[in-house]
Parts: sequence; C-alpha cells; structure tokens
Amino acid sequence: MADTDLRRYAPATERNRQPILDVLQGLLPSAGHALEIGSGTGEHAVFFAQAFPNWTWQPTEADPSALPSMQAWADHAGLPNLRAPRLLDVNAGEWPVEPADAIVCCNVIHYSPWASTPALLAGAARTLRPGGLLYLYGPYRRHGAHTAPSNEAFDQWLKARDPAFGVRDLEAVRDLAQARGLVLEDVIDMPANNFSVVFRKAPAPGQA
Repeated sequence: MADTDLRRYAPATERNRQPILDVLQGLLPSAGHALEIGSGTGEHAVFFAQAFPNWTWQPTEADPSALPSMQAWADHAGLPNLRAPRLLDVNAGEWPVEPADAIVCCNVIHYSPWASTPALLAGAARTLRPGGLLYLYGPYRRHGAHTAPSNEAFDQWLKARDPAFGVRDLEAVRDLAQARGLVLEDVIDMPANNFSVVFRKAPAPGQA
C-alpha cells in the first residue's frame, strides 16, 4: 500500500521550535488571533497552536506546493484553534486575511528577495491590530557585519542558491519597519546565531 502521509519534515523546525516558543510565551497575551507567514511544512503551526489553545492560528504560505503538507499536519493534529492553511503572497497589495493580534514569521526574510521585506512590513502594519506584535526569527547581520563565521557561510550558500536571497542587515529592517509604524521592541539572542526580533504596532489613542 502506498504511503499517503503528505506531511513534510524540516529538521531546522524541530530544532528551533522550542526556543521560539519560549520567547513567544513571554510576549503573547492569554488569547488572540495569530497569522503565521511562511509556514513551510506546517510543523510550527501545529506546535504553536498546541501551546496556545486560546489563540486561533492561521498558517499561510506563498508556495502552493507547501499546502498539502500544511493541511496534512493540521488534519493529523486535529486542533480546533488551527485554521486551514491559506495562500498568501506578502507582495500582494491586500492580504486575504483577517486582522491579527500577532504575526509570526520564521526564516522567511533571508529566503526571499529583498523587495519582499518592505512588502512584508507594510502588510504587517496593515494587518496588525493596534498594539499588535510582529515576531521575526532568523539570522541577521548587525552593524554591517555577520555575527558569526557560520552565518557568513550560510549567507554565501543562500546567494549561491538564489542571488536574490541573503542574510539581511537588522538595522535596515528596523528602519523599514519604523517607517511603517512598527517600533522595534526587542532583539533576543537565539541558538545557532539566530535572533528573535520583536516589533510592536503603536496602540490606538487611549489604549493602555
């Protein structure tokens, strides 16, 4: 009998999901709606939805070929708060999603052309509710330099795979975000020379 399990596995996801969860647990309130950008295999979405039962979790992906794995993971988990995966291209002028209290985006910026970064930040600014949180995870250059030789080697590997890819300068991302009303709240060192980068959309006037 043929194997019909469509779930894909990403070793990096299994390695980084617990450290990411540890950070998110200190950031997210008790309940809300989360939009995940670039959900990939769908493993993160299941892991985070399990950890935040009072949050609805909306996984999305720009690549249609990723959706069967994402749906298979969701079907296997059977979580009531995990939405069906949706296609989402961050470069689209309007995102087909509802307003979000948090946007989670792991390992996306360096795996996409630079033009996708301002589009991502603009879309996040449109989609987040006032006071909402944008969480970015991945490697970054800081102050114009790589933070470790392994990151420099990874940057070279990315560019060999696609010249439009690459480890980005955190300060450039910060400036683009700030221009769109997203204020840098924290930068947290993570394992394997990665960072958790936390932005916050300004609260509404009078909002605590």
